[in-house]
Amino acid sequence: MSGSRDCLVPRRLSIWPLPAPARDSPVTEPASPPSPLVSPQDFGAAAVLLTRLPFPVDHGAVGARLAASAWAWPVVGAALGAVAGTALVLARMAGLPDGVAAALALALMALATGALHEDGLADCADGVWGGRDRAHRLEIMKDSRIGSYGALALLLVVLARWSALAALPGWTPVAALALCAAVSRAAMAAAMRMPNARGSGLSAGVGRPPLRAVLLGAALCLAGGAVGLGGAGVLACALAGAGGLGVCLLARARLGGQTGDVLGATQQISEMAALAGVAACLG
Repeated sequence: MSGSRDCLVPRRLSIWPLPAPARDSPVTEPASPPSPLVSPQDFGAAAVLLTRLPFPVDHGAVGARLAASAWAWPVVGAALGAVAGTALVLARMAGLPDGVAAALALALMALATGALHEDGLADCADGVWGGRDRAHRLEIMKDSRIGSYGALALLLVVLARWSALAALPGWTPVAALALCAAVSRAAMAAAMRMPNARGSGLSAGVGRPPLRAVLLGAALCLAGGAVGLGGAGVLACALAGAGGLGVCLLARARLGGQTGDVLGATQQISEMAALAGVAACLG
């Protein structure tokens, strides 16, 4: 019986000293592979996000690349601008006055994008200048109706873009509009790096573009501008950056960050500034 007890109860000496309890080691999750800088899905993601054209894409696949495709936003902008600039030149060759041809180009751009950026400019102007405080300004920007500030901002910016385009000679509008549409969308991607002021909406849903994607898009614009338009192209990029920075500083001070409307305003102001620079050099 004692032998049986000895089997059930181990001797004290056999388990002494007690081993120190092992500390719980953190469970290391396998690192997920870093998101690639460039993906074949990026062009479709950029096109779906920035235009209203019916591109045949896998929406489930491109949805995960909307923010990461920021480097391709200028590429889509350049394509839209080149088509609109070509239409302007062909309209001139058909005998239309410069002003009518420039209006046609702007109309094509607005149709391709659903006037998304123009709408953002108007809403942003109404909210930033018409609200009494941050909450009221954001509430105004959600209102689909346009106010006096929005109407005036839209009129002046479209008029400035139209005047610059009408002043460009020969085939210059093709390269000019391609560059200005591209660099203004690079500025929009940079503005999207700011905190979101509302926490909801399209901008918040897309997310924050990676810095390396934003820098790649800006580098493409600068290189393309220097090659295509020389010093005028470099000046256009600088002016677009200055215009976009001004909108961002104003939005940060009045709204606390960016919204989709602020991004639209950034694109419009940047494109206007870039076109003005090209027209001043080449017009």
